[in-house]
Amino acid sequence: MKIVVTGGAGFIGSHVVDRLIEEKHEIVVLDNLSSGDERFIAPHLDREDFQFHKVDILHDDITDFFDCVDVVWNLAANPEVRIGAENTRIHLEQNFITTYNVLEAMRQKEVRQIIFTSTSTVYGEADQLPTPEDYPTIPISLYGASKLASEALIASYCHTFDMHAWIYRFANVIGKRSSHGVIYDFINKIRRNPDELEILGDGMQTKSYIYVSDCIDAMFAGLQVTETRAVEKGVHIFNIGTSEMTSVKQIAELVCGAMDVSPAFRFTSASDGSKGGWIGDVPVMLLDTSRLNNLGWKQRYTSEEAVNKAIQDLLFV
Repeated sequence: MKIVVTGGAGFIGSHVVDRLIEEKHEIVVLDNLSSGDERFIAPHLDREDFQFHKVDILHDDITDFFDCVDVVWNLAANPEVRIGAENTRIHLEQNFITTYNVLEAMRQKEVRQIIFTSTSTVYGEADQLPTPEDYPTIPISLYGASKLASEALIASYCHTFDMHAWIYRFANVIGKRSSHGVIYDFINKIRRNPDELEILGDGMQTKSYIYVSDCIDAMFAGLQVTETRAVEKGVHIFNIGTSEMTSVKQIAELVCGAMDVSPAFRFTSASDGSKGGWIGDVPVMLLDTSRLNNLGWKQRYTSEEAVNKAIQDLLFV
């Protein structure tokens, strides 16, 4: 198949590209490299069945890249959740309008299948843990809102233009090639000052962390869903995460242990007085993954094992 991957030079996107190459597909990567890195896809650049185009999905005309394409993996997005409280247009433009632009290119070129990477933040502060896919979606961050709006737009395009979608709501995905997130931040803070570590919030934020290879396996497992399992107009929604949680303080201790340092922990609090590390941070998150489990996918690494693997990945890049 010929497959477009937006954000294909990014953290998760480049791992998706690796798997698609293994499966012998023809790949077209579209990425502006704002958060991606061409080094992540460098091993594929000389392949005849691989194209990389440095384009801005928000501003550039991307329609012609969708000629004769069978499937689109839409991973292009701004991944920084907290930035929405500082710039309210970032996630509107880089997450939602980019998704609209991709869908429009698909409509014009009659591409019928899309895989979209969403987020656990669409649920907001859920009272039910683990949280299933049919739980009410009330996001508390502009990032979560932009992803939920994109989900709705995808569903409406599926209904209106006979498309078929897989939507994946991620827990915290961590591991090799990650360039943001709590582990990345802690390592860099300690390298700058090994005597003190600032921890946003009270350190008791407790969430599911999934290793990137488990996440990739889960997405490909979801693609095996049959038409008999389809929800309205061919839209399949799956949670991806681990069955356990890890606190931010635990992560700090694991990072310090791996780096053989003992800094003083300095805790902050969100400016809105909430328990999260910043405005819009969900303090507790655990997803119900039974829908994917019933298709045969099982996590390989626990949340803490994923954290430890990711620490080693980021320490020895």
